[in-house]
Amino acid sequence: MKAPLFLLAILGIGGATAPAGATEYPWCANFHDGAGSNCGFTSYEQCMLTARGSGGYCAENTFYKQPAATAHPRPAGHARRAKKKKSE
Repeated sequence: MKAPLFLLAILGIGGATAPAGATEYPWCANFHDGAGSNCGFTSYEQCMLTARGSGGYCAENTFYKQPAATAHPRPAGHARRAKKKKSE
């Protein structure tokens, strides 16, 4: 009877420790006296609103990689047509 409970507990722990995808943002708030940092800010201003309250500062996140620009191809059949010149 104890073995099935033990097995369920092990399976529950394994499911709870699945890695989550980390999202990096371009700005990090570094708090006063080494109290930690938070790299979850999309703008310098947003970062400073948080860091300023602790006497901290903001710096660019060196791990942030800007997303690559993606080209959006035109749907088929929507090609530009050359304008016809008026005949004289």
